[in-house]
Amino acid sequence: MNSFLKANTAMSSNDIAYTNRLYPTKCVADMLAQQSQYVPDNLALIFGSVQLSYKELQESSQLLAHKLLSMDLAKQSCIAYLGKECEKYYQLLFACAIAGYVLVPINWRLKAAEVQHILLDSDTRLVFASKEQQDIIHELQDVLSPAPEIIWLEADTTANLFSSENTEIVPPAQILSSADDILVQMYTSGTTGMPKGVRLPHRAFFQVRESLITSGLSWLDWQSGDICLIGIPGFHIGGLWWSLQGFSAGVTNVSLPYFSTSLAIEAIEQHKVTQMCVVPAMLNMLLADYREAPFDTSKLRKVVYGGSPISESLLDEGIKVLGCEFAQIYGLTETGNTAVCLDPASHLDDKVSLRAAGRPYPCVSLKIIDHEGLPMGNYEVGEVCIKTPAHMESYWQLPEATAKTLQDGWIHTGDAGYLNDAGYLFISDRIKDVIIVAGENIYPAEIENVISQHPAIHDCAVIGIPDEDWGEAAAAFLVLKPEQDLNQFSLYQFLKPLLADFKIPKNFYFIEDLPRNPSGKILRRALREVFWEGRSRKV
Repeated sequence: MNSFLKANTAMSSNDIAYTNRLYPTKCVADMLAQQSQYVPDNLALIFGSVQLSYKELQESSQLLAHKLLSMDLAKQSCIAYLGKECEKYYQLLFACAIAGYVLVPINWRLKAAEVQHILLDSDTRLVFASKEQQDIIHELQDVLSPAPEIIWLEADTTANLFSSENTEIVPPAQILSSADDILVQMYTSGTTGMPKGVRLPHRAFFQVRESLITSGLSWLDWQSGDICLIGIPGFHIGGLWWSLQGFSAGVTNVSLPYFSTSLAIEAIEQHKVTQMCVVPAMLNMLLADYREAPFDTSKLRKVVYGGSPISESLLDEGIKVLGCEFAQIYGLTETGNTAVCLDPASHLDDKVSLRAAGRPYPCVSLKIIDHEGLPMGNYEVGEVCIKTPAHMESYWQLPEATAKTLQDGWIHTGDAGYLNDAGYLFISDRIKDVIIVAGENIYPAEIENVISQHPAIHDCAVIGIPDEDWGEAAAAFLVLKPEQDLNQFSLYQFLKPLLADFKIPKNFYFIEDLPRNPSGKILRRALREVFWEGRSRKV
């Protein structure tokens, strides 16, 4: 069978077995258990020199689940992972799924204060951390009370938690999770400046693919010999979602510790990668390297991209150079990642604008509303709202924010856009102030709160401006206190220990006053206009 997805055709018994194997359940733990029975010897994960079959991944995850259960943590307790991606990240993910715990993946680029907020907010009592993060961990152990238990990923004693080699195989742990239990709590910045914990249940990672299968659509498909590169990190919803799609299809997933063109190219050539998921900035870097030294992409059949806007010139070059299918996905952490897809056929249809985000999946509904919440007609720009069965359960301990974002099953995205007569969604601006830097969401309020701590700053505002490499970059407009002096270098040095590098503004502008409306709210649009003038999209 060439593809797991066949549209409205008679299927053989083997075809039915393949199709049923894609989504036997809506629980991640059950999925892995059944894959270890269907395809025990298939390679599930490659990380550097480490290769795990589905049987080995299941056994090692079971072993870790037993260890976690022996710690007597309450069901649905949060367990954090702080480190670069490796095979242990996925073993921990599946162990949490088996034991009924909630994984909190933390961006390893965050600073101590940012990590502190996540650990305190999630009430995490157990952290799996890399030794690369030990300075941050040691700093936090002095301020967190009670301090969480730390398990170092590189410790010799830790290896026994993850590996079943030379260990008596433990009997399968009872799976304590169900489809509606929370699998992950992923932190995304909010307009208040404090990151919010988005709680996603197991079912969120199955609904979209199931709708594609039942509808006979191959917008995103997996074939039996696929080798999938996980380009987006696992602390990002795109990376986590993509990896779980690959595991659910029983194919091989190639993980990188972090994205770099050298690591990605090596993986593409060495493992004969057939599919990969990237943000446009990653694609841009790969194409830049390809211009200098072409690499072998002969096995590559599909590139899935999303997370930030893509220029038509970059997309056109990617299609021509790589010579494979392209599919764009659009969604939010709150929608369980993808809700809209610009499928491969649309990329080749002259009647379809490549500026479109795509069409909703069969299980997803879209509507555009005005500022009063009333529906708008085609081509009228308003707020994009998405109804998807993959939506978040809630923001952790933020009922008011949850009620504002999730209304009657509709996720209010804060993105401004419109629908055309053919049902394609176009994103034209953002109602909320989020800035997307290479697929990473950052919010002005969070950065402004930190900048305002500098004794020379009287007022500040942060916006997103166009950036050829990263899609957008943060720019800060600063008003100094009387008789104060400040230069960009000293301000950068002040911010460096307080903010992740990708959150530090790329440009600083010193001005006399910030534009405000009569109620005192900063007019960010007035600051943005000069940078986005003449562009069809304002994001």
